Amino acid sequence: MPDDARVRQRTRAALGVLLALVCAAVFLTVLPDDREDGGACPARTVASWAADPGLTAEFARYGDDAARSDDWTGGDGTHSVRLPDGRVLWLFSDTYLGRVYGPPNPVGESYAWRDTSAPLVRNSAVVMSASGRLERTLAAPLFPDPGADRWRWPVAARVERRFPGSAERVVRVLLWTRTAGEAPWIYGVPTATEVATLSLPDLRLDGIGTVLDQRSVPDVSRRVLFGTSALDAGEWTYVFGGDDRQAVKHPVSRAYVARVPHGTLAEPGAWEYWDGKRWAARARPAPVLGDGRRTGVGSAFSVVREGGTYVLFTMAAGAGGLTSVTSYWACAPTGPWHGPARSFSPPLPGGGGVAAYNPQAHPTLSGGGRLVLSYDVNWLTASGAAAQARLSRNVSLYRPRFVTLRLGRGR
Repeated sequence: MPDDARVRQRTRAALGVLLALVCAAVFLTVLPDDREDGGACPARTVASWAADPGLTAEFARYGDDAARSDDWTGGDGTHSVRLPDGRVLWLFSDTYLGRVYGPPNPVGESYAWRDTSAPLVRNSAVVMSASGRLERTLAAPLFPDPGADRWRWPVAARVERRFPGSAERVVRVLLWTRTAGEAPWIYGVPTATEVATLSLPDLRLDGIGTVLDQRSVPDVSRRVLFGTSALDAGEWTYVFGGDDRQAVKHPVSRAYVARVPHGTLAEPGAWEYWDGKRWAARARPAPVLGDGRRTGVGSAFSVVREGGTYVLFTMAAGAGGLTSVTSYWACAPTGPWHGPARSFSPPLPGGGGVAAYNPQAHPTLSGGGRLVLSYDVNWLTASGAAAQARLSRNVSLYRPRFVTLRLGRGR
């Protein structure tokens, strides 16, 4: 081959290599990186778990204490927040107050019980000391009903500055407002997401404001309430929420996410919602998880961050959603979410007829590689009166239970 031909061949080869490198660089530049901070994001799933009898027993001790007749004896919707002085504020949705009596109950069963006329309020808050002992119930309901046939359920809470730059710190509590409705909305029609402010250290209610009103969304199953879980990452607080598709016989609901700059949870104008492509202040939120069949979330779920990985805990889809907790993982709050991972079934009271729901992580009670997760327990029946009778005959049914998890690398 002549020398000039060899030169042309080498030049074409070099140009080909250069073009390939340029194309690869462009591809990597435009390829979406789902790692929020560019850090390591290994898969995370539940490597092991065990019942946490200590925390479970502490709520049983406090609920069974007959020294007072106006405090917490059972509740669901379990959320917690660590206060600056070391105390922990526990928040509950529907709550039984009143006195608990020792066994046997009125039908001769060996359970502690409460009278069926015991007060039932829509929300409550219990204060735990820094040493881990439950001490008192705040005046209940802590968050008053916004109107007739409407109520507020507290969900996630954060401690933040009263306003950016302020030295004063307050507790912000996210609230779900629901309105009484007919079947299938037996647990209420989703209405709005609100934020309440509690002063510190006295935990006095300073005010409540609406963040996202959903009454204008005609399809009730597509209304989104935010606050089932909240966490801080970078300069943002990410707030997760869900719709009510399960109420209309879908196997699972769908998860959504919003964000606010630190310290601005109570400012509606600071909220941004993921619309499927970008963050936008007035967009219709788009789901980040849930195909309506195999993947999705239960009525409430929880998200934590370990290193660069986000892990979401929820009840499993289908019949497993009555007993089994599963998880998903992602490199960013917006996903893509991977899973569901292998599920596990935490202990339930004996005798059958009960279900687990609302798995909630409690990072401030965790540490040393262990993560504390609570779950609620209730009686399986479509009749509210029948459920109340069962829960009164055995007060241990309607109280949080706890497990301790260890996360490991998964797929």
